[in-house]
Amino acid sequence: MTPSAPSQTSAKIHPLVFGYGFANDGTPTPLSWEDVTSGRLAEFSRYWLHLNRLSEAAQEWVSNASGVDELAADALLQAGTRPRAVRHGKGFLINLRGMNLNEGEAREDMLALRIWASETSLITLRSKRIQAARDVEASMREGDVPNSTGGLVAALAEALTNRMEPEIAQFDEQADEFEDQLLDADSRLPRSALSEFRRRVLQVRRYIMPQRDALAQLVREGAQAGLFSDYDMMYLRESADRVTRLSEELETIRDRSTVLQEQVIEARGEIMNQRLFVLSILSAVFLPISFVTGLFGVNLGGMPGLHSPLAFAILVGALIAATVLMLAIFRWRRWI
Repeated sequence: MTPSAPSQTSAKIHPLVFGYGFANDGTPTPLSWEDVTSGRLAEFSRYWLHLNRLSEAAQEWVSNASGVDELAADALLQAGTRPRAVRHGKGFLINLRGMNLNEGEAREDMLALRIWASETSLITLRSKRIQAARDVEASMREGDVPNSTGGLVAALAEALTNRMEPEIAQFDEQADEFEDQLLDADSRLPRSALSEFRRRVLQVRRYIMPQRDALAQLVREGAQAGLFSDYDMMYLRESADRVTRLSEELETIRDRSTVLQEQVIEARGEIMNQRLFVLSILSAVFLPISFVTGLFGVNLGGMPGLHSPLAFAILVGALIAATVLMLAIFRWRRWI
C-alpha cells in the first residue's frame, strides 16, 4: 500500500526537521537536506534523520532512497497508526505516541512518532512538532550522545514518557478538584465538564495502553536483535514500567470520573425527587380544597348556606381547619 499523493502544500514543506551523522567516536555532525540527498550519509557510521511526514520530498526519499524496504516504508508513511514495535529484517519498525504540546492544540490529541531503527540508521517521521524529539536533540547538543541507534530509541521513549507524566498528573489533579466540588454543598459540578474530562482521559488511554504493549514487545525482542545494549535495555525497561504505571493511573482516573458522573446523576435525581415530593404534598393539600370549592361553585338550587351571611366565613374556616389537619397528619407521618 503506497501513501496517498501529496498535495501542492506538502511539496513546499521542508522535509528535514533536523539530522545528525555520527562518527565512530560518537561525535554528532548536523546534516542538511542537501547532505541527505547528495549521499553524504555514507561518510558516517550511523545517522539520525528527523523528517516531516507531510513533505513530498521526505516521502519520496523514504520510499526510494532510504534503503528501507517497501513494506516498512509504507508503514512509516501511512496516515493512521497505533503504537507498536515489530522486528522487521535487520531493524525495528516502531510507532509511538506523544502528548500534543503545540500551542493552541488539545493535549489529548496525541501525536504519532514513526521510527525505523537499524544498526546504522535511525529515521523518525512526524506530521506535527513533537517536543520529545527536540528534548533528545537538546541533550545531544549538550554532549549527552547515545552510543548506538538503540540508545537513541531508548532516549526517545524516555523523553516521550517524561512529557506524558506531568500531563497525566494534571488529569489526576483535575479529578481531585471535581471531587472537592462534588463534596462542597455550595458549588455545583456541571455534568458537561465531567463528560468532557472523561472524553479526554479515554482519548489518552486509547494510545497509552497499546504503547505499554509496544514498549514491552520492544524490551522482549530488543535484546535478541543486538540493536540495544544492556544499558539501552535498562532505559527501555524503565520507560516500559513508567508507561505501565501511567496506564494504571489513567485506569484509576477513568474509574473515578465514572463514579463522579454517577454521583452527579444521583444528586440531580435526588433534587428532582425532592421537587416532585414538594409538588405532591402541595397537590395533596389543595386537592380537597379544590374539590370543596368546585362542589360549592355549581349554580344549582338547594346549595346549603345560600341565603346565610355567615356561610362563606364558615366555609373558609372549615377549609383552613382541613388544611391544618392534613399538614398535621403529614407531619405526624414524617412526610414533611
